[in-house]
Order: sequence, then C-alpha cells, then structure tokens
Amino acid sequence: MAKKVLVVDDEPEMLNLMRFTLEQGRFEVVTCDSGRHAWNAIIDNKPDLILLDVMLPGIDGYSLQIKISQDEATKSIPIIIMTALEPSRTLFKKFEQVKGFMTKPFKTDDLLNKVEEIIGKAG
Repeated sequence: MAKKVLVVDDEPEMLNLMRFTLEQGRFEVVTCDSGRHAWNAIIDNKPDLILLDVMLPGIDGYSLQIKISQDEATKSIPIIIMTALEPSRTLFKKFEQVKGFMTKPFKTDDLLNKVEEIIGKAG
C-alpha cells in the first residue's frame, strides 16, 4: 500500500509541483490549500507525513503545528515545514515531530529525497 503524504500549501503551482514530484516517487498525495481545512484533511486521511507551509490563509502553519502536536491522534505524524521564510525555521525547532525543513524554492529531487529519508520509499 502506498504511503500517504498530505501537502498543505495555498499556492496552486506549489501544490501541483509537490503532488507531481511525490506521485513520481509513487506516494499517494492528498492536497489542501488552507490551514482552515487542513485539520479535517489530517483527520480524514491519516497521512504518513505532512508537508506544511507556514504562510496559510485561515490558520497559519505554526498554529496548525501546535494543534497537531497536542492531539493524541496526530502528534506522531512526521512533518516537513515548507517555507520561503528561512527565519521561521527557529519557531518550529521545538517540535519533535518536525523532521525537516525545505526552503522555497526547492529542488524536486531534494524534496523526494527528504520525504523518503523520513518515511521510506513508497513502493
């Protein structure tokens, strides 16, 4: 069974790029374009990994990370923070489940390698 990755980002081009990259690596990909809808997507899909943007409409990535880390059902899901704001990295270092950071723009090979490093190859 394919490993499932939830991508939370409000930029359609970024969502499409990450979906295409991960699907090439044989991952099942679910996307969400707002922090407000991300929580339901996490609960409904039970992803193996979350790629989480920091700047999101509704609920920002940091607030969402706090909620994820405080819930028994979600606190063990590994997360990669996706951001164009390099300084935001320090905000997320205190969360054990944050297993990586990717600064936008990124190389697609680097994204796939980071995902495989954290949850293993899909197939």
